[in-house]
Amino acid sequence: MIFSTRPQQAESAKLFVRRSSRFQMKAPARALLFAVLMMVSPSALAAADAIGPATQPAAPDVPWFNVHAQATVITQWHDVFPAPYTGPNSLQPHEGAKTSVTATLFTGLRMPWDGGAFYFDPEVAGGEGLSGVTGIASFPNGDISHVGAPQPEPYVARAYYQQVFGLGGEKERVDSDQNQLAGDRDVRRITVWLGGFSATDFFDNNTYSHDPRTQFMNESFMDDTAWDYPADTRGYTIGGVIELNEPSWAIRYGVFQEPHTANGETLDPHVLKSLGHALELEERWSIKDQPGVVRLLGYANVAHMGSYRQALANPGPNGPDITLSRTYSVKYGFSVSAEQAITSDLGIWGRAGWNDGQTESWAFTEVDDLGSLGISLKGTHWERPDDVFGFAGAIAGLSDAHKDYLAAGGLGFIIGDGKLNYAPEEVLETYYNCKIVDHVFVTPDLQFVEHPAYNSDRGPVFIAGVRAHVEF
Repeated sequence: MIFSTRPQQAESAKLFVRRSSRFQMKAPARALLFAVLMMVSPSALAAADAIGPATQPAAPDVPWFNVHAQATVITQWHDVFPAPYTGPNSLQPHEGAKTSVTATLFTGLRMPWDGGAFYFDPEVAGGEGLSGVTGIASFPNGDISHVGAPQPEPYVARAYYQQVFGLGGEKERVDSDQNQLAGDRDVRRITVWLGGFSATDFFDNNTYSHDPRTQFMNESFMDDTAWDYPADTRGYTIGGVIELNEPSWAIRYGVFQEPHTANGETLDPHVLKSLGHALELEERWSIKDQPGVVRLLGYANVAHMGSYRQALANPGPNGPDITLSRTYSVKYGFSVSAEQAITSDLGIWGRAGWNDGQTESWAFTEVDDLGSLGISLKGTHWERPDDVFGFAGAIAGLSDAHKDYLAAGGLGFIIGDGKLNYAPEEVLETYYNCKIVDHVFVTPDLQFVEHPAYNSDRGPVFIAGVRAHVEF
């Protein structure tokens, strides 16, 4: 399951915490303890999936609930890099290694009526990212988005209802997985999801690069970072999604609550004024029996955002301040994601995204246009079929208004060196996801970032990391 992205799962994640609190040395140990407590034994999980229904009016071999779990630890450090000046939101030239930990319990319950299911995912997260998760727009640890404080904290990641309306005809079998109950379903179907989840559980998917816990770690590879998707600090929101799936295509629409402030912990209660909308068309095909997919996404976010041009025209006492120009306004954009299996072991993929870049980055990161391309190769040829090697590159850029704001000394919630000698932020990443024993994987990772925070005066920087991941 490491090679492919699970349906309706956004393990990636999603939003950052921008806090600068000191990380205590004992936090990783506490987080690992929480991770162990979150996990359940493989035998218990197997038993859960094997239990047949009681009052469930489904086939006797269809389980009425399932339980899965994961725990991920990521440690990263970087070299000492050239930096003639350092601002409030800069990557620090000198700092030690940083560690993040997340652990999730995925539970699913089948309803006693046809097509209904409820999913509930408690999660624990702790630790910190490099430089307090600032200084690089394409941040190198995508899982840190779920971390709200250095000390491990429990919270509810997802709690949502799913209803499937079969349209008849051909059926397909789905296996028990995270946020997916085993059983048969119509290929032609309408599905509705309502509740709390991540917008990326349903949009901007990609088989080879969507989950920083098992695939590429950098955020510019796990998602289209130009899509400032609606979410709180941890990457989750409340909303609804409806999807029509046909044998060779699908179309889905979602509406989601926006955060109350930029990268804020709470969602905006003014839902008539502040909502994010997404519409995606997915087309599927096969070339010599190898699957391919393209996804076209359009979105519009309405939130209480500031304007870069207004901030420049009416600076505060300390220079341009985007927070002084906030009003309910619209950010819109588009993206395309494509993937193609070359063989059963080798796949290529890419993304391209753009937003209008006139209002402040609000929920994800500070990217206005993105292009990324990568490959993923399973280790079958060297007798390691569960291992995966990946290599990818990305280029991220800013709108003119965004550039001018940062050059004048303005700050966003993740970048801001005090001034700016603009150049696109360029990222390379390679990883090797190695299966140690069943359910346990260790991944060495290396990233290279040219022009961190779009500043050619600083960097480049090499970022090394190692990830330990357990899942059942």
